[in-house]
Amino acid sequence: MAQLLTLDTVPRIAEVLGTTAKVENGLARLDLRHDASGRTMVLEIRFDLPLPENLAEREGAALVSVYATNSFLQLQWCTRFISSTELGEVIFFSKHHGTTSGLVIEREAACSLYANVDDRVFGADFMDLPPELVMGSVALSLTDTLFDDIG
Repeated sequence: MAQLLTLDTVPRIAEVLGTTAKVENGLARLDLRHDASGRTMVLEIRFDLPLPENLAEREGAALVSVYATNSFLQLQWCTRFISSTELGEVIFFSKHHGTTSGLVIEREAACSLYANVDDRVFGADFMDLPPELVMGSVALSLTDTLFDDIG
């Protein structure tokens, strides 16, 4: 189920990911660990970004960051997410000028980033797409109607 990303929804995200959230001053921090694989990850969601006047229309969007052993990922201007207890994952979404980006966080301390996926692929037959584009298109196709209220 799609939800607006707010400080109030952080407990739901933590529950799906099987961890707890430390929340302080507009910043939520979730530590994830998967002992079998040895993976660890920190997920931070910042809700209190001080924005300059020319970005005032972005007020209320969150900054989602992932700190992992060998990588750092960041999704800016995130406003919505989908969570699945059954899959043990949360997908954060950001949309801008006809493209969608998504950050998939898994309970097992794994993540995937799909950036700048052209929204037109969501209406395409996946069988007609090059194989390299199918995975991101399928993962983000869930967002096709999430942003109907956004131009």
